[in-house]
Amino acid sequence: MARYSLSTPALALLVLGAIAAVMPCALRADETAAAMEAETDTLPLEELRTFVEILNRVKQGYVEDVSDEKLLENAIRGMLDGLDPHSAYLAPEEFKEIQISTSGKFGGLGIEVQMQNGFVKVVTPIDDTPAKRAGVKAGDLIVRIDDTAVKGLSLMDAVKKMRGEPGTSITLTILREGRDGPFNLSIERDVISVRSVRARMLEPGYGYVRISQFSSQTGSNLDGEIKELMAQADGQLNGLVLDLRNNPGGVLNAAVDVSDAFLNAGQVVSIKGRGEDTEQLFDAQDGDLLNGRPIVVLVNEGSASASEIVAGALQDHGRAVVMGHKTFGKGSVQTILPLRNDAALKLTTARYYTPSGRSIQAEGIEPDVLIQSIKVEADDKENLMPFSEADLVGSLANEDSSEDAPAGPASDGQSQKGPALAEEDFALYEALNLLKGLYILGQHQLTPVQQARLSP
Repeated sequence: MARYSLSTPALALLVLGAIAAVMPCALRADETAAAMEAETDTLPLEELRTFVEILNRVKQGYVEDVSDEKLLENAIRGMLDGLDPHSAYLAPEEFKEIQISTSGKFGGLGIEVQMQNGFVKVVTPIDDTPAKRAGVKAGDLIVRIDDTAVKGLSLMDAVKKMRGEPGTSITLTILREGRDGPFNLSIERDVISVRSVRARMLEPGYGYVRISQFSSQTGSNLDGEIKELMAQADGQLNGLVLDLRNNPGGVLNAAVDVSDAFLNAGQVVSIKGRGEDTEQLFDAQDGDLLNGRPIVVLVNEGSASASEIVAGALQDHGRAVVMGHKTFGKGSVQTILPLRNDAALKLTTARYYTPSGRSIQAEGIEPDVLIQSIKVEADDKENLMPFSEADLVGSLANEDSSEDAPAGPASDGQSQKGPALAEEDFALYEALNLLKGLYILGQHQLTPVQQARLSP
């Protein structure tokens, strides 16, 4: 099922509880009237008269009868839609849908979407979901849902059509950059249960952590996964690849927790609204889980919001090398404001800034190392035996060659995994190579073998 871009970033989820707690203190009708009267001199009366005139003419002259409620709701939606792509009026069913979709378990396809030029644009497919397995990619434009054209539908209408019972099928017609025309993907709906943090060892000493989105448990889950990697490496974890590709964002505090996990001090992110008293600062606490070991952060055009907070914080502090493609560029904060009719207002209330003061709104995070999207294949000649000086007839022997001579670098038993990883995920393969280089350069003490070679 499609998910709203509320989760990029979800400060709104933090604000929600606080606002809900004060809802019983809502103004009574007489208080509301008094407040409106006090504000009358600041209202644009001429524009309001125009609005009322248009409302009356639509009611009297439109080809079909339309209720006042429908007309006013459409007017509200138009007001918010005209602000930015993320502010919106959420009718009661839409508000309920957002609460369900951010719970971490829901039914549908598993894609993060937003509207663009009348079409549904895929921000990212979520890991281990029907959409991801079917081949949906970030940046895809959905132009038809089964037999229904998307043009003219609201985002909520499109979401409804993509929802359905697990096990039922849906056909999406997609436009993708680089392809000549639209094509169809048939996807079977399923229950989507998102596991936000996954980890494994790429090679002995080199770990990999994938964060697919930022939920309230991401920070603690990351801590557990890092400890497990440390145990597998016997406490000698040389470095980590942190994969934030196609991560649409999530809970703001989770992004702070993930950044804090690799920092000992300093600012992680700041949030600034229009008012002077709206600035919030989030700082790291002492305690780097990797004790300064190198980190490579993988990002792409599907990395948004909370992902960009993490990448920006680690980049600004010089704690990690950011690798991949320029990120999505969503640097605004949405707040959910529940209303008395069980609906809600999703309003852009602030921008966020990296520790150096950068706003990534509409700009994104530029990677330190750019990786092109390419696919590699193994060389058919790779199994040929290499030819070296030692193979030449009559070549001189190495004077240090003896049973007691120091051996060369020991094989880690993983050499055969390199080509396979390069074919499967070239960006990850390159990140691992960079990580190894950073670790080697970071070793300030010579090994006993190196010291022996340099001794007079």
